[in-house]
Amino acid sequence: TDRYVSLWNEPDAARRRATIEALWTPTGANYTASKAAVGYEELDARVTSAYAAYVGTGEYVFRAHTPAVAHHDAVKVEWEMVAVATDTVASIGLEFLVLDAEGRIVSDHQFLVS
Repeated sequence: TDRYVSLWNEPDAARRRATIEALWTPTGANYTASKAAVGYEELDARVTSAYAAYVGTGEYVFRAHTPAVAHHDAVKVEWEMVAVATDTVASIGLEFLVLDAEGRIVSDHQFLVS
């Protein structure tokens, strides 16, 4: 889960892509309330877009909010988006990850908490 959270802060495009391929299955998906990204190309675009909008500006960084909890091929990851200048939490989210037998993400469902 540390690699998952740090992925969203990764400035190097090649490292982001390599991490996506290490974490997700080839047909893995990331779902938000308004978007679906399926497969490595769309996942790469999704992560890169979030990076550019939030982290790449220097305004925010993502970090774990609470320790991850896992059981039966599922993981709950709570994260926070923190303003770099003030170290204040701007947003909190929850990811529900469904994993395959090798521990790679099959589906990633995002829920915004605040």
